[in-house]
Amino acid sequence: MQAVARSTRESFYVRVGGEEGIRRLVKVFYDLIETHPLGRPVLLLQLRGHGVAHARMDQFNFLSGFFGGPRLYAERYGHSDIRVIHDHVAIDREARDSWLGCMTMALGEVGYSPELKKELMDVFTAVADPLVNR
Repeated sequence: MQAVARSTRESFYVRVGGEEGIRRLVKVFYDLIETHPLGRPVLLLQLRGHGVAHARMDQFNFLSGFFGGPRLYAERYGHSDIRVIHDHVAIDREARDSWLGCMTMALGEVGYSPELKKELMDVFTAVADPLVNR
């Protein structure tokens, strides 16, 4: 998947604060996944897979490239095709809503502007909807 950026604006990578901004977002997001009741469906999926620590690392690597920064996920795995990445995971609407809800909360907690938060959630929702496979 191509990096998300507007041609007339800075990339999301720059707008979210680069590497440190993405690290902060991933930390807050996965802290919510692990502690907030809304995160339980995603937490259960992570625990059936490689675990939350692995998910935190892969999420950071993926978002770096997805937001227009270094393509860390693709460098490690040879691609960053989100459908291929999640093809083996049983994703239902509850898991999608869990992920999107926790990301909405995380974006609020890290203090992004309402405009940036809306732009990011529009993109995340457009990407998450087709991943529902159950």
